Amino acid sequence: MSARGKQEFLETYDAEHARTMKVLKAYPTDKLDFRPHPKAKTARELAFVFILERYLGVKVWNDEFAKSAPSGTPPAPPENWDELLASLEKASHDFRDLVSSASDETLSENVHFFKGPKTMGEISRKDWVWFLLHDQIHHRGQFSVYLRMVDGKVPSIYGPSGDEPWI
Repeated sequence: MSARGKQEFLETYDAEHARTMKVLKAYPTDKLDFRPHPKAKTARELAFVFILERYLGVKVWNDEFAKSAPSGTPPAPPENWDELLASLEKASHDFRDLVSSASDETLSENVHFFKGPKTMGEISRKDWVWFLLHDQIHHRGQFSVYLRMVDGKVPSIYGPSGDEPWI
């Protein structure tokens, strides 16, 4: 990843993080245990995925999956919503700093991550950070559907929403 490519990633990362925080902050805190389907996560659990991904991002960055795949179950999300949001801000900031301080050579190196069920493969760090960002966008989309389902106000993300018209 060139210096320009890294700068483009960081600018996109910052913008997408701000959009994600906007959606999370719009969620009614009395509806955090909402689960739209028995196989789905609760809203609190889904929001916690954003934090887990940042910590997972660091583990992959450090190539910890080359030694062994993670085992066990992830920790439970915090009960306090403000604590969860503060943890996400910190985790996001820490991950951003990791990418920002990396050399082009480091970003080009391969690390290990899943490429399928129970199948490990290699991915460059530059591709890994973009993958992680795209996954955040995917989960934010899920979360915005939860927000609509609990009659929350869906904020503008890339354009107007039913609750934030531009005209």
